[in-house]
Amino acid sequence: MIERKQLKGRTQVTFILPEATPDGPVSVVGDFNQWNPTAHPLEPRGDGTRAATVTLPARSALSFRYLAAGDYWFDDEYADSHDGVNSRIHT
Repeated sequence: MIERKQLKGRTQVTFILPEATPDGPVSVVGDFNQWNPTAHPLEPRGDGTRAATVTLPARSALSFRYLAAGDYWFDDEYADSHDGVNSRIHT
């Protein structure tokens, strides 16, 4: 799931996954963090999910994916679109 909050000239985006699906640590990586797997790890929340929040420029389109333990890459089914390789988000 992806949540958005509009700010002045920016969009705060929260990437959300179930707490244990997939097992182990997961990071969101993409254009916004130079595909760095240590930049935005998903952290557990009290509601049984885990999430990472990033602030992105408004009116932009960026590619991203999730990276889980064991070099397991996967897309977000709730992304705005997919380009064949990556999930895409439009702010």
